[in-house]
Amino acid sequence: MRAHIGLIQMACGENAGDNVAAALTHIREAARRGAQIVCLPELFKTTYFCQTEDHANFALAEEIPGPTTETLGRLAGELGIVLVASLFERRAPGLYHNTAVVIDADGAILGKYRKMHIPDDPQYHEKFYFTPGDLGFRVWHTRFGKIAVLVCWDQWYPEAARIVALQGAQIILYPTAIGWLPPEKPDFGEGQYAAWQTVQRGHAIANGIFVAAANRVGFEPSPGVGIEFWGGSFICDPRGRVQEEAGKNEEAVLVGGCDFDEVDTVRTHWPFLRDRRLDAYSDLTRRFLD
Repeated sequence: MRAHIGLIQMACGENAGDNVAAALTHIREAARRGAQIVCLPELFKTTYFCQTEDHANFALAEEIPGPTTETLGRLAGELGIVLVASLFERRAPGLYHNTAVVIDADGAILGKYRKMHIPDDPQYHEKFYFTPGDLGFRVWHTRFGKIAVLVCWDQWYPEAARIVALQGAQIILYPTAIGWLPPEKPDFGEGQYAAWQTVQRGHAIANGIFVAAANRVGFEPSPGVGIEFWGGSFICDPRGRVQEEAGKNEEAVLVGGCDFDEVDTVRTHWPFLRDRRLDAYSDLTRRFLD
């Protein structure tokens, strides 16, 4: 089975309506170019508000299902594509999540994934806003393949990638909002980007699975130093080879083909799943081995 993946690399401004309109235009372009599964970047409706801790930002959240999923669902049904969209979910008063919604090609919501790993770093104050996910790691059988969705900081955790691979995922999609703090970029910029891509390529290799990351792009100011989102959205195959890659400085609609039959081929040649020592991994459930 072969599917074409579309990644939307976009800049996000202050006006949510403009961001949604731009996303719809990019999605249509991806579909026009043959994409069947399309992924938007993390929290695409707004600028990355987590740069500051501000209670007023909770007003940006919405319920799921809600107005944005209804709009995206209509478009997915019209175009006959699968859509993955990352949204700020208002679950209940005082309870909010960073949530990715999976919409199948008939426009219906298949389910949602609530981001499990929540960072707290300079300019990334996500623990102030988001409750850690409680839906577990999920795989969805869409019209065009078995997909898993993990979100941004989840990219750094091999455990998450392994679990969805064991559930039968053929591709992991990572909606992302990651970039450089400008004062750090001269010394650490290229190394940070290389580490980000390399760890995800490692997940592809270790699990014999396709991986695709959709990042935002552009500089977003804040009362601090701001963030220069580095783009670099990419698709890699189960051997870790980058098949498609966007630039670091511009918006892009990236489309690439994935032959999901390669998952079985690669796993029979690199049988990492076969040779796992299930009897020896119990220590993984401990925080640290003192």
